[in-house]
Amino acid sequence: MSSSPTARTSTTGSSSSSRSEPPAARRTALIACGAIAQPAAAVVERHGWPVDVHPLPPLLHNQPQKIAGEVRALAEELAASYDEVVVGYADCGTYGALDEVCRELGLRRLPGLHCYDLYAGESRVERLFDDQPGTYLLTDFLVRSFARTVLQELGLDRWPELREAYFGHYSRVVWLAQRPDDDLRELAEQAAARIGLPLTVVETGDRRLEAALATLVGAGP
Repeated sequence: MSSSPTARTSTTGSSSSSRSEPPAARRTALIACGAIAQPAAAVVERHGWPVDVHPLPPLLHNQPQKIAGEVRALAEELAASYDEVVVGYADCGTYGALDEVCRELGLRRLPGLHCYDLYAGESRVERLFDDQPGTYLLTDFLVRSFARTVLQELGLDRWPELREAYFGHYSRVVWLAQRPDDDLRELAEQAAARIGLPLTVVETGDRRLEAALATLVGAGP
């Protein structure tokens, strides 16, 4: 799956040929949160959609105040090379700033408040928090990258005594598992153990993400 703009193919027949060229396929650029870029690319490849995934850095997950500006810059860069640019983010903690960028540039984004909704569904996520407000959510991406995106970014690899400051008010870890296997389960258990919390596994698959992407890129039924 290419992550770079695809050059347009001319739809004008060559003057030296009696046959006209077929029209170029419309291509869409999907600006994706780094935390969902890989599963989004897998969905795109599985269906053969004319979509190129352009991921932004996954560590923006920890700095949501920067997301809107990064999306704006990349969307403006890609606009000349694609028929359409769409945004593979939910609100993701931007508190409406991303929606403002989408309105200004005429972009569409994924639904929901955060990426967890795209896996488990908004109502299911709400129930998880209603059952235990102190729930810390992980996705497959966060399980794989926990040492870098959580422990290293928060400094817990260097100052483990900060654990209480960051996680003292949490009561459990819930892994929203899209593609659970033994290796990922072991990593999830290790992640929960590192922050001293019990682990609950909720298998979600990627059906909701797939449906949301199909709608976003115009490939839905």
